[in-house]
Amino acid sequence: LMPQVDGYEFLGQMRNDPRFKTLPVIFLTARGMTSDRIQGYDAGCDAYLPKPFDPDELVSIVSSIIKRRADQSATAEGETPDIAKMAREIAEIKAILSQGGGIPQAKPTTTIDFTPREKSVLELVAQGLMNKEIARQLETSVRNVEKYVSRLFNKTDTNSRTELVRYALENGLTK
Repeated sequence: LMPQVDGYEFLGQMRNDPRFKTLPVIFLTARGMTSDRIQGYDAGCDAYLPKPFDPDELVSIVSSIIKRRADQSATAEGETPDIAKMAREIAEIKAILSQGGGIPQAKPTTTIDFTPREKSVLELVAQGLMNKEIARQLETSVRNVEKYVSRLFNKTDTNSRTELVRYALENGLTK
């Protein structure tokens, strides 16, 4: 989730930049309506996976994209891709994903005091909900949720929702 633009706009900007024109993109989102998926594909995503999703499906999508890219590269360069190496890497990713999100939970190395509301917001962010959905669930405004998320960034010294969730998982703050 990006505060200034949504995923569709961001992908459109990426596709307009020659450096990222062919970068594979998989949308992992809470939006699962057919119109949302069509909008994602129209924006240029390679796959659209609504939450919740099965990690095996994500691994399969990533595997397919990697194989297709390797085949394209090999054809262009006249080399044979190392399928065995890619298969090992995919198996590692699959094992990581099947172990509860892939990040081993540990006891917090530092103690951070979160308010009950911050804990609630952190848990919902970790579930992949967007600010609007969090606001609806907690019966508050989107602006308040943005403030809580900002406070969580500051308290955990993170800069994105992904970093925040990783921090929470690594420190046993969420499941």
